[in-house]
Amino acid sequence: MTENQLRFKMALGCNRFQKASAVLAVVLACVLCAPCAARSHRYAAQLESATAAAEEEAQWFIQRLDHFNGAEARVWKQRYFVNDTFYRPGGPVFLMIGGEGPANPAWMQYGTWLLYAQKLGALCLLLEHRFYGKSHPRDPPKERKKERKKERWRHEMHVFCLLEESQSSPSVWLDDVNDSMSVDADVKLCDCGLSCKYLEVVWRSLAAENPECPLVVKKASDTLVERLNDPKTYDNITKDFRLCSKLQIQSKMDSAYLLESLAGNFMDVVQYNEDNRAFEGVVGTNITIKVLCSVMLDSSLGEPYDRYAAVARLMQNTFSQACINTQYKSYIQDMSNTSWSGPEAGGGRQWVYQTCTEFGFYQSTDSPNQPFSGFPLHYHLQQCADIYNLSTSLDDAIQQTNEEYGGYDIRTTRIVFPNGSIDPWHALGVTRDITSDLLAVFIKGTAHCANMYPARAEDLPQLSLARDHIFIMLQKWLAE
Repeated sequence: MTENQLRFKMALGCNRFQKASAVLAVVLACVLCAPCAARSHRYAAQLESATAAAEEEAQWFIQRLDHFNGAEARVWKQRYFVNDTFYRPGGPVFLMIGGEGPANPAWMQYGTWLLYAQKLGALCLLLEHRFYGKSHPRDPPKERKKERKKERWRHEMHVFCLLEESQSSPSVWLDDVNDSMSVDADVKLCDCGLSCKYLEVVWRSLAAENPECPLVVKKASDTLVERLNDPKTYDNITKDFRLCSKLQIQSKMDSAYLLESLAGNFMDVVQYNEDNRAFEGVVGTNITIKVLCSVMLDSSLGEPYDRYAAVARLMQNTFSQACINTQYKSYIQDMSNTSWSGPEAGGGRQWVYQTCTEFGFYQSTDSPNQPFSGFPLHYHLQQCADIYNLSTSLDDAIQQTNEEYGGYDIRTTRIVFPNGSIDPWHALGVTRDITSDLLAVFIKGTAHCANMYPARAEDLPQLSLARDHIFIMLQKWLAE
């Protein structure tokens, strides 16, 4: 590849990227989306429904199983989608890399990248991430220590190898807005530090709507934590939050799982606040920070605890959930199912495994500057042992990941990193320019990857300007 054959990346999932400067030219990075496994069923079902109708459009790429072992001859099929509507000979190639779930072909019909493609004559490709969705490298993996040591085919670095081997023309790499994989730029996240900042941003985002909102949420969460210490309250909690079975707290993991599940209602809404996501088949886009805070500040509903329960019921009604399964044991059973038809096979099991072995990226309550309690870093790390029988040091794994991808030591050119101020994942992101060719686009008032969703009349002016600025940089770098 020559210097003029630029490799562009639009990293729409996470401000992460690879160390080698020859690999890529531009990253338009919106920060990572990693829905907690405790509530991943909600989104997996929506994605499967949204993608089912377009399955006949899928194509399959013959892929090497292990890019780092010359003696490994096995191959597998990786799913992808194509939109050549706007392609003009000599035009660039836009490649969107799927995230921690099934690739959604709705992106082949909607999204800002298609406007860029129309203006630039680009070919658009959506590649499903390896071992997510329906892209299955081999039989269901069994996470044994001896296998992890030799089978590096599960690691994120293989994404780069695929792109390196298949590259033949000027390209823009994209990560799906639902991407949670560190294929772009990794940051150190192994203890209370960046893992805590997610919920700190949730606090600030709620406070931006109304300063009282996160304070009331904290009162509600604290009250629930207190009641969990008294078994006499369990029947009422079961009824108040519509649990699928009578609450039983036999360990700290049981209470942590319940508390995380309920806090997830706020995390999800803040992360995607007012994003134009309906085209993906997503339900609940009408539930915003404003809606949640209006419930939490409505004294007619009772005490903060009662309003917290009202939010839980609102989310259950929105997503047509009859009840909430908050049994940690049941969750571990689902996550331990290695079948490709298992309840977490679409992405939950794979994603949590990668957090345990490569990334971290936990949304913990260790920081005092956030409204929730009860699911600290230890709770997330314990899952690594309970699900995968892992006992290795996460610190060591994350250190290796940072060494492989570069961490914050970004040494390349032609990257744009978009982030929304409301998106909790911007705490992991690049929000200030590093160099004239490593640009941050920090969009105040927007959430997760807002710049990549279809434009609409009610978009904030700063969001429209961000899209225009990104396109100007694309034109500039493609012309060089």
